[in-house]
Amino acid sequence: MARDAGLEELLREELGERPGLSGKAMFGGWAFLLNGHLLCGARDDGMLIRLGKGNDAWALEQHDVKTMLMGGREMKGWLRAGPEAYGNDMLRKRLLLAALDFVEGLPPK
Repeated sequence: MARDAGLEELLREELGERPGLSGKAMFGGWAFLLNGHLLCGARDDGMLIRLGKGNDAWALEQHDVKTMLMGGREMKGWLRAGPEAYGNDMLRKRLLLAALDFVEGLPPK
Protein backbone atom coordinates (compact mmCIF):
# COMPACT_ATOMS: atom_id res chain seq x y z
CA MET A 1 0.00 0.00 0.00
CA ALA A 2 1.10 3.53 -0.69
CA ARG A 3 0.30 6.82 0.94
CA ASP A 4 -2.27 9.17 -0.57
CA ALA A 5 -0.86 12.69 -0.19
CA GLY A 6 -4.07 14.31 -1.43
CA LEU A 7 -6.24 12.54 1.14
CA GLU A 8 -3.68 13.26 3.86
CA GLU A 9 -3.86 16.98 3.07
CA LEU A 10 -7.66 16.90 2.97
CA LEU A 11 -7.78 15.31 6.43
CA ARG A 12 -5.17 17.76 7.76
CA GLU A 13 -7.32 20.67 6.59
CA GLU A 14 -10.50 19.17 8.07
CA LEU A 15 -8.90 18.39 11.44
CA GLY A 16 -7.11 21.73 11.68
CA GLU A 17 -5.03 22.67 14.68
CA ARG A 18 -6.36 20.98 17.79
CA PRO A 19 -4.63 20.12 21.04
CA GLY A 20 -3.43 16.54 21.23
CA LEU A 21 -3.50 15.94 17.45
CA SER A 22 -0.45 14.26 15.95
CA GLY A 23 0.38 12.16 12.93
CA LYS A 24 2.71 9.37 11.96
CA ALA A 25 3.30 6.78 9.28
CA MET A 26 1.33 3.61 10.04
CA PHE A 27 -0.21 0.70 8.13
CA GLY A 28 1.39 1.83 4.86
CA GLY A 29 -0.29 5.21 5.09
CA TRP A 30 -0.51 8.25 7.35
CA ALA A 31 -2.38 8.03 10.66
CA PHE A 32 -3.82 10.90 12.69
CA LEU A 33 -3.90 10.39 16.45
CA LEU A 34 -5.72 12.38 19.12
CA ASN A 35 -4.28 12.19 22.62
CA GLY A 36 -2.40 9.07 21.55
CA HIS A 37 -5.46 7.25 20.15
CA LEU A 38 -5.81 6.43 16.46
CA LEU A 39 -8.50 8.69 15.00
CA CYS A 40 -8.30 8.30 11.24
CA GLY A 41 -5.86 7.61 8.47
CA ALA A 42 -5.14 7.98 4.77
CA ARG A 43 -3.91 5.29 2.39
CA ASP A 44 -4.21 4.80 -1.32
CA ASP A 45 -7.11 2.38 -0.73
CA GLY A 46 -9.18 4.88 1.27
CA MET A 47 -9.75 6.71 4.50
CA LEU A 48 -9.57 4.76 7.75
CA ILE A 49 -11.99 6.06 10.34
CA ARG A 50 -12.55 4.99 13.96
CA LEU A 51 -16.11 5.26 15.23
CA GLY A 52 -15.98 2.62 17.96
CA LYS A 53 -17.95 -0.61 18.35
CA GLY A 54 -21.66 -0.06 18.07
CA ASN A 55 -21.32 3.46 16.65
CA ASP A 56 -20.89 2.56 13.00
CA ALA A 57 -24.27 1.25 11.78
CA TRP A 58 -25.31 4.59 10.23
CA ALA A 59 -21.96 4.91 8.43
CA LEU A 60 -22.13 1.39 7.00
CA GLU A 61 -25.38 2.38 5.28
CA GLN A 62 -23.45 4.97 3.24
CA HIS A 63 -22.18 4.23 -0.25
CA ASP A 64 -18.49 3.22 -0.43
CA VAL A 65 -18.11 2.72 3.35
CA LYS A 66 -17.18 -0.73 4.66
CA THR A 67 -15.97 -2.38 7.84
CA MET A 68 -12.19 -2.36 7.85
CA LEU A 69 -10.49 -5.69 7.27
CA MET A 70 -7.08 -6.46 8.73
CA GLY A 71 -5.57 -9.82 7.87
CA GLY A 72 -8.97 -10.93 6.57
CA ARG A 73 -10.59 -10.17 9.94
CA GLU A 74 -13.35 -7.57 10.40
CA MET A 75 -12.36 -4.79 12.77
CA LYS A 76 -15.61 -3.75 14.47
CA GLY A 77 -15.90 0.01 14.96
CA TRP A 78 -13.24 0.72 12.31
CA LEU A 79 -14.29 1.69 8.80
CA ARG A 80 -12.71 2.17 5.41
CA ALA A 81 -14.28 4.93 3.31
CA GLY A 82 -13.48 4.75 -0.39
CA PRO A 83 -13.03 7.73 -2.72
CA GLU A 84 -16.74 8.20 -3.38
CA ALA A 85 -17.39 8.45 0.36
CA TYR A 86 -14.46 10.63 1.43
CA GLY A 87 -14.87 12.73 -1.72
CA ASN A 88 -18.32 13.72 -0.48
CA ASP A 89 -17.57 16.76 1.69
CA MET A 90 -20.65 16.38 3.91
CA LEU A 91 -20.12 12.65 4.50
CA ARG A 92 -16.38 13.07 5.16
CA LYS A 93 -17.11 15.79 7.72
CA ARG A 94 -19.81 13.69 9.37
CA LEU A 95 -17.46 10.69 9.62
CA LEU A 96 -14.66 12.83 11.07
CA LEU A 97 -16.98 14.48 13.60
CA ALA A 98 -18.23 11.05 14.70
CA ALA A 99 -14.64 9.81 15.05
CA LEU A 100 -13.65 12.91 17.03
CA ASP A 101 -16.66 12.45 19.29
CA PHE A 102 -15.70 8.84 20.01
CA VAL A 103 -11.96 9.35 20.45
CA GLU A 104 -12.35 12.49 22.58
CA GLY A 105 -14.27 10.31 25.04
CA LEU A 106 -11.31 7.97 25.53
CA PRO A 107 -8.81 8.57 28.36
CA PRO A 108 -5.53 10.13 27.15
CA LYS A 109 -2.65 7.70 26.69
